[in-house]
Amino acid sequence: MIGEIIAIGDELTSGRIANTTSGFAARHLFAAGHEIYAMHTIGDTPALIGEALKRAIRRVDFVVVTGGLGSTTDDLTNEAVAEALERPPTLYPDILEKIRQHLGGTQPAGNLEKMAWLPEGAEILNHKAKMAGYMLVHESVPIFFLPGVPSQMKELLVEQVLPRLSGWSTDNRNYIQQRIYRTFGLPETIINGRLIELEKQENVHIGYYPVDCEVHVSLTVLEKDDLSAEKKFIKADQSLTQALGDAIYGTGHKTLASVVGDLLRKNKKQLSVAESCTGGLIGEKLTAVVGSSAWFAGGVIAYSNHLKEILLDVDQDLLKNYGAVSEQVARAMAARLTDRIQTDMTVSVTGIAGPGGGSKEKPVGTVYIGLFHNNKVKASLHHFEGNRARVREMTANTALDTIRRALLADDAPA
Repeated sequence: MIGEIIAIGDELTSGRIANTTSGFAARHLFAAGHEIYAMHTIGDTPALIGEALKRAIRRVDFVVVTGGLGSTTDDLTNEAVAEALERPPTLYPDILEKIRQHLGGTQPAGNLEKMAWLPEGAEILNHKAKMAGYMLVHESVPIFFLPGVPSQMKELLVEQVLPRLSGWSTDNRNYIQQRIYRTFGLPETIINGRLIELEKQENVHIGYYPVDCEVHVSLTVLEKDDLSAEKKFIKADQSLTQALGDAIYGTGHKTLASVVGDLLRKNKKQLSVAESCTGGLIGEKLTAVVGSSAWFAGGVIAYSNHLKEILLDVDQDLLKNYGAVSEQVARAMAARLTDRIQTDMTVSVTGIAGPGGGSKEKPVGTVYIGLFHNNKVKASLHHFEGNRARVREMTANTALDTIRRALLADDAPA
């Protein structure tokens, strides 16, 4: 079925609150086999609400509306719907009784009584729930009105809307196979170029989503039966993974840190980190992974040259002759920490995150990443662009990717 999502609220159109409900609804509806024709965000203006609703009813199979169901004067969805669809406001005694019970049965409902007046023909989604939410069927189109509070909206969408839609009609339902591929190290334009031919295949859809320092790629196959969808998806998946190769570090909800952890666990290795410019960011990402104590020993944040000397045993001459941001120091940081705490691998980072501190020879964004692995130490030079936060994030992720690729090389056939 094809649907439309309408989010209502001045707090959304003013930017005071981010509209997270529409994205949540779209993802879950799409995963259930429905297509989203359009998504709108409009303010608490009755004329706009009515206009958007009537337009949606004419062109889609179902509509999901969020927001504007509360008791305050700016909650105008019910009034706007009643007028636009010519469904007079009707008192629902059971809702009013619940409101009174919530108030202890002794206080008048006051402004809360407004929530008991719904457009004629409204069907409450969950009589047991202590939240607004109802469905209207207008000109054979189901319209779901959900609260704007994200937690309440999500609960009703998953427990009420999706089941009702699944039994509504299967005539237009598509069978979907979908996967998200997480990549690191390739620009979006390069990824797009490698997948151009795959995009041309019928009923195959590719999406590109830059997320922080990564690019996430979605592969979606839609067919009229599940067997056809599965067959086409398998072929498309093979083409995509071959085109992007080891730039794909994981799928679904995997993170670089969790993939590194999986590889370390598989290879029965312990990792340590020696951080300077990232200030503990690599360790933070690693310890965010559940069970990281099995493969992550810990690390040292040696921001100053003095701490590089006394904690990491970096030679003073190296710091004096080459500078803290150098290949020689990055190699020493990784090798000396490995020797001190006897881990299998150590990654080190030293660089200039900015905005100051750069020079013509070593501009802001200059970073060296060292790696001690298989009794060998090496270092690589990187030039990252962006502000301080961007440089630190790129450094941390590149360090994790360096570990990942080294462990993958161990598994590769000779």
